[in-house]
Amino acid sequence: MKNIVIIVQARMGSTRLPGKIIKTVSGIPLLLFQYQRLAHSTLANKIVIATTTNKNDILIENLCKENSILSFRGSENDVLKRYYDASIYFKADVIVRINSDCPLIDPKVVDHVINSFLLSKDKVDYASNILEETYPLGMHIEVFSQHALKKAFMCAKKPDEREHVTPYIYRNSSLFKLLSITNERNLSNHRWTIDYEEDLEFITKIVEKIMLDNIQLNMNQIVNFIESNKKIMEINAMHKKKQSLL
Repeated sequence: MKNIVIIVQARMGSTRLPGKIIKTVSGIPLLLFQYQRLAHSTLANKIVIATTTNKNDILIENLCKENSILSFRGSENDVLKRYYDASIYFKADVIVRINSDCPLIDPKVVDHVINSFLLSKDKVDYASNILEETYPLGMHIEVFSQHALKKAFMCAKKPDEREHVTPYIYRNSSLFKLLSITNERNLSNHRWTIDYEEDLEFITKIVEKIMLDNIQLNMNQIVNFIESNKKIMEINAMHKKKQSLL
């Protein structure tokens, strides 16, 4: 049995919206809300919050301790090293990379990407749903082997390859076998990540309207609600950030 570990990178030092991941929705810190959704993954063995050694990130470590969540503190700027060190510490065979500013992440989509990776039976080093833009911004999932992560850690030299964990892998298709997971319907026009106050307002509306009584609502159910309430999409429509592998 492979040890499949979800590693969520998290820090307080966001430049656009500082401390965004511990801002609350109906009294629940966003990071905790995201964790509670991810906990419904049926394939992951562990969920780890990987934060930094920056003194401000003690708030994240304390939140994890208070809620019996596994955490790890590592390099602030070399996020690739933080992931590699966390994967070694928790003895991960397969790593699932998630960003902490995506509170609506769907555990069923997470499991779909993990399962697609596992079904390759070691013929794939890296699988993700972001190589092609078909999922909402905020539903990004990457799954890769410990071997691929170690190779990236040892070989990646460019600053953005150290800061963003996986660029060395997906930029070197001659070295790694890649698998792209696409959605049947292109939902890339949806923005579900949190970078600005308007994003937080958008997420808050969705959570308060439909998710307080059912935290397990899946991606398509959320899409149906949003598309039947078009004004909600207007809340953060001014932020047209292009989807990015980073």
